Amino acid sequence: MTESTSVETHGPSSVIDPPAIATIGGDAKLNRGGVAWSVFEGGRDPYVILITIYIFMPYVASVMVGDPVRGQEAISHWQQIAGWTVMATAPFLGASVDKLGRRKGWLALVVGLMVPMIAALWWAKPDGSGLPVMAVMLLAMLVNVLFAYSEVLHNSLLIRAAGLEGAHKASGLALALGNLLSVFALAFTAWAFALPGKVHWSWVPAAPLFGLDPASHEPERVVALMAAGLLALGALPLFLFTPDAPRTGIPMLKAWRDGAGELLSMIRTVRRYRDAVLYLASRMLFVDGMNAVLFFIGIYAVGVMKWGALEMLAYGILLSIFAALGGLVGRMLDEKLGPKTALRIEIAMAMLGLIAFLGMAPDRILFFWPYDAAAHAPLWNGPVFRYLPDVIFVLIGFSNAIFISGQYASSRTMLTRITPPEQTGAFFGVYALSGVATSWLAPTLVNIGTRVTKSQQGGFVMIVGLLGVGLGVLSLVRGGGRRSAASA
Repeated sequence: MTESTSVETHGPSSVIDPPAIATIGGDAKLNRGGVAWSVFEGGRDPYVILITIYIFMPYVASVMVGDPVRGQEAISHWQQIAGWTVMATAPFLGASVDKLGRRKGWLALVVGLMVPMIAALWWAKPDGSGLPVMAVMLLAMLVNVLFAYSEVLHNSLLIRAAGLEGAHKASGLALALGNLLSVFALAFTAWAFALPGKVHWSWVPAAPLFGLDPASHEPERVVALMAAGLLALGALPLFLFTPDAPRTGIPMLKAWRDGAGELLSMIRTVRRYRDAVLYLASRMLFVDGMNAVLFFIGIYAVGVMKWGALEMLAYGILLSIFAALGGLVGRMLDEKLGPKTALRIEIAMAMLGLIAFLGMAPDRILFFWPYDAAAHAPLWNGPVFRYLPDVIFVLIGFSNAIFISGQYASSRTMLTRITPPEQTGAFFGVYALSGVATSWLAPTLVNIGTRVTKSQQGGFVMIVGLLGVGLGVLSLVRGGGRRSAASA
């Protein structure tokens, strides 16, 4: 459930004069370079699903830290540091990358650092004989920063890879491949490592493959090797087949200095438009809140619902599938109601989903209904989600997956409705900047809420508040209605 890349979200680095780009990338038919560009994102996205959301970080919080509450507090602290670092550096990289010229070398450096760092997480052993918790948190923080850099550099290659006419196809293919490989990785992990020994189904191995030891939590740790391998394999076609930008000969320091000047110029341009400024401010808040839901929901489910690795694998597979529906829902709402109303609905539904999560526990349904599992027969005889609270938690997750994913689509459409066409480049440059400018805020709030209340619910209450403020600011924006309407 990650935000899709598109020609509109490259950031400052993608603002290229049309005459200069007219001959780049061929026609509407997706060429080899465009497919290779998409494959890279397909190989990169499983890191988010396997490591940050569903499997590895929940394992770190519940097993290595030993307490999901303290684990959520620690992880949010390091995510906060990653957010500060990205905020302070990624916008300048985005603004400077065209002036640097060739960028595949920089991307190779980033990927070359990410792959061994991700693989090293395999040694995050539960007994402390491998990497200590501090080293695991530091590695994860550094990879998250490098992941943001890889997005900037990768996005800046899209038009050169696929051309103006094929960019949307490459972007859609990248999203599809990211979801497909993530679901495949989760399903393979469940079949090969988590289900063996727990079910006696003929199509499931009798014991975990490769001799992995569940007692040492190797099925949870092996996803680090899988994510590293998928990233490395997904990067190869891009380096082989995607065309790079020509060399400019501009020194690196001058490129950074000039890029910073252009970034400031774009901000000065955008701030003259009241509604666009209000919208971008609101987006900084609600997107950060929704990203926090994705990042922390795995840790929350492990701590509150007491789920193990098998439940998290099943949850991740189901939510990844439903997230793919979000883009369709967002597009439908945009067409029928306009993007502003669509965003209002999507943010409100995400808030309702979070509030519902707060009322769930193995012995409680939606705050007020106590539930005694011993007094109820299982709903089915399968290995996961056997009782009603588990099923309801999953259904709430379905709603969040759909509306959070839909919000990413509606957000881009909204900006096109309230900005002058001749300023599109500047506005989408600042739009990309707004996606990272407050990436530290939600982890900070989660950290404060968790630390003060000594509960995971306290951290999630802060996300609800962040979404609420974003929704309030959005209500002040004029425009964003249906194409046939004069205003929202």
